[in-house]
Amino acid sequence: MSELEKAFNPEAYESRVGAAWRAADLFRGRPDSGAPRFSLVIPPPNVTGALHIGHALDYTLQDIIVRWQRMLGKDALWVPGSDHAGIATQAVVEKALRREGKDRHEMGREAFVEEVWKWKEIHHGKIVATLDRLGCSCDWSRERFTLDPGLSQAVRETFVRLHEDGLIYRGMRLINWCPSCRTALSDLEVDRDDPEPGELWSFAYPVEGGGEIVVATTRPETMLGDTAIAVHPDDPRWQAVVGKRVVHPFFPERAIPIIADPLLADPETGTGAVKVTPAHDPNDFACGKRHGLPEISILGEDGRVNEAGGPFAGLDRFEAREKVKAAIAERGLDRGRKDHFYAPGRCQRCRTIAEPMISTQWFLTMEPLARPALEAVRDGRIRFVPDSWEKTYFHWLENIQDWCISRQLWWGHRIPAWYCPAGHVTVARQDPPACATCGATALEQDPDVLDTWFSSQLWPFSVFGWPESTPELKHYYPTDVLVTGFDIIFFWVARMIMAGLRLTGEVPFRTVLYHGLVRDAQGRKMSKSTGNALEPEEAMVRHGVDALRFTLAAQASPGSDLALSEERLAGYRAFMNKLWNATRFMLMRLPEDRAARRADYAAAEYDDVDRYLAARYLDLVDDVDRAMHDYRYDHAAEAIYHFLWGTFCDWCIELAKPDLAEGAEPRRAAVRRALLFDVLDGALRLLHPIAPFITEELWQHLPRRAGDPPFLAVADYPVPARPGIPVPEGFDRTAAAARVERFLIAPVSAARALRTGANIPPSRKIAIQLRPRTAEAGAPLTAFAARIALLTQAEGVALIDGAAEAGPALRQVLDDLEVVIPLAGAVDTAAERARLEKEQVRLLKDLEAVRAKLANPSFVERAPAEVVEKERGRIAALEGRLAELAALLDGLR
Repeated sequence: MSELEKAFNPEAYESRVGAAWRAADLFRGRPDSGAPRFSLVIPPPNVTGALHIGHALDYTLQDIIVRWQRMLGKDALWVPGSDHAGIATQAVVEKALRREGKDRHEMGREAFVEEVWKWKEIHHGKIVATLDRLGCSCDWSRERFTLDPGLSQAVRETFVRLHEDGLIYRGMRLINWCPSCRTALSDLEVDRDDPEPGELWSFAYPVEGGGEIVVATTRPETMLGDTAIAVHPDDPRWQAVVGKRVVHPFFPERAIPIIADPLLADPETGTGAVKVTPAHDPNDFACGKRHGLPEISILGEDGRVNEAGGPFAGLDRFEAREKVKAAIAERGLDRGRKDHFYAPGRCQRCRTIAEPMISTQWFLTMEPLARPALEAVRDGRIRFVPDSWEKTYFHWLENIQDWCISRQLWWGHRIPAWYCPAGHVTVARQDPPACATCGATALEQDPDVLDTWFSSQLWPFSVFGWPESTPELKHYYPTDVLVTGFDIIFFWVARMIMAGLRLTGEVPFRTVLYHGLVRDAQGRKMSKSTGNALEPEEAMVRHGVDALRFTLAAQASPGSDLALSEERLAGYRAFMNKLWNATRFMLMRLPEDRAARRADYAAAEYDDVDRYLAARYLDLVDDVDRAMHDYRYDHAAEAIYHFLWGTFCDWCIELAKPDLAEGAEPRRAAVRRALLFDVLDGALRLLHPIAPFITEELWQHLPRRAGDPPFLAVADYPVPARPGIPVPEGFDRTAAAARVERFLIAPVSAARALRTGANIPPSRKIAIQLRPRTAEAGAPLTAFAARIALLTQAEGVALIDGAAEAGPALRQVLDDLEVVIPLAGAVDTAAERARLEKEQVRLLKDLEAVRAKLANPSFVERAPAEVVEKERGRIAALEGRLAELAALLDGLR
């Protein structure tokens, strides 16, 4: 192995390390290894385009899990793949073709699907490249695509089996329709989360025999399909007219009854009367079924009014809206309007307002599938992390509706149903030669495809060869954990559980880890339209892969959103740089004799500093082990960060320098060096699942222990029972750490802070006096005096009993001792006092200005929250420095 480069440059080693892993085939599942198995499947990204930062979070967490399990000695398998994403991919390809002046209907189905396959190959390649660069340790020999032949067979088998069980049926029902995508949508594919400004428009229906009844609507054009007026049976205003009819202003021949319906009409809302349009509203549809009302569909698939709209036929629905309002007004029936916020329901993919419409579609009956899925979570066979998402899951499944599974698209799994001229339907696993009912050979396959999620729900077991009973299915299924965002708990998680239980008799996974959304520093959702999107590739180039992964992991509290910023990424890149430099420093202290580089040693040889290092390292192993088992990768990252940056780099290496210097006692140097390398080795192993590239690169340069594998990626992970260092018998970690922290680190820190605060240059020698404040402080301070002098660049450290000598001095009182630095000869006290007083005046002015700003209600109410918080932080910082200045000036006097 060549010498570790002086400068930290992730681009110099990331691709090389990744190539070495691939060449060694480290991440292949090995079911015949005899090792305990662990498996998870990747939530397959859509082949619509590049991966976004949310994907980076999702796949980083999965890679942390699988790398950790692999290092625990398991046959850890992570199956990669991608999703054909029917409606989403078809939409982006159609958009791209339109820019070229092409139309899919003119091209024809076969030619269009060929274009989509070309798109898939291009973007699939980009997805794989990003996953590879991110360090995802997938078994690429098992990569799957939802339109692969094997997975397509699984889809057909599922459709036919559920059809044979009477759960899949074809019928005419009210569905969501996208006039732009020209396809049916499930309820989950329609966004109703964001209210929009609109109007609530009122008009009157004349009642036969006299009088009128006023109704209100946000969609005036739908009155063309009204077939009833509903009122509450207990509403005294309308009891006399129930059973009568109103006159439709455009279709006087249409009988429109006034009906009593307690489920639809609310006496407390508006006039208490409601127009009923069964063909264009889900609540009205249900009301229509209860009362046997006609269903008049007034819109075509393109969103234009059809012939049932009479004089408005051919108009776009929104144009018809205005024309209907004008015509109503001309007839003197307009009763006014008012501003109104409502959620019209938009197609997730193209943002077009979806229309409830009557349509013949294929449906899956969900209630029999939902019952077992509810029980699987209730009885603990599946665990949600965090468990707060169970309530959401239960509510949806307890109120589940039948799923419209057919889509009027060309890209996807075509429905395995064929029609003969007589209208018979044949559903089959293989393309049938003839109609199963009448034997006719002139068959035409249903042109529709299945909802993308129909195939995605089979992912955890179809990737292992189901419906065949393959060795891989028996070994790796059920999988152990699923990592996903909470936003697809209904789209995907619940459906996988239902499908797994129905088709395999097993839950598809044991645990579901939900993560939040990645937001910007201001808490806003990242998007290209907002201009705050951070692309994974961009972040990896600028900061390095490990800095991105660590930033995501460090904020990944289960179920909570995280705020990503350039400052955080830069900060964790600095952490990687510090780790690089610390390792390089250690390697430079290795002896020339390679045999002496990693000496054998025993815990009995530890001195106080060794025991401190061992104690804090063992605490780290415990903390990380607990965090990893609890899916708290943020806690693991935080613990590793503070140990490596603070304990190891800032103190352990610093405290060890005298023992590694030229002329140090050989055996003491050998033990100190060996323990430092063992702890660094262990810390790199602990960090590896989160930051795999830098840890592999640095580990490859460390002196090896006997039995180490060729790659850190498959080395043993430190656990409390096997931490990787000798542990003293009956080791009291708390006492060992406290002795060094209280009587060595604390006085050194205090002396350094006093020197810096008084502007005493490091080159100027100082004297330090330590006055013990407790009975137990004397002995350890005496033992550490020489090391304290070395670490503070003092010409001497003396223990004093009683008051310090008179004269100007810097003082800091700690819990166990007082640190005193006499200033005679060390500093020009008059000049230093003048400097500090000048700084004090300036900071007092700054503090007054900040306090005035925060006392201004206009600033606090109008400024962004992060700006206000920053100003409050400035107050704390200014007050802290002013307190330091007061203490320094007091010493100078």
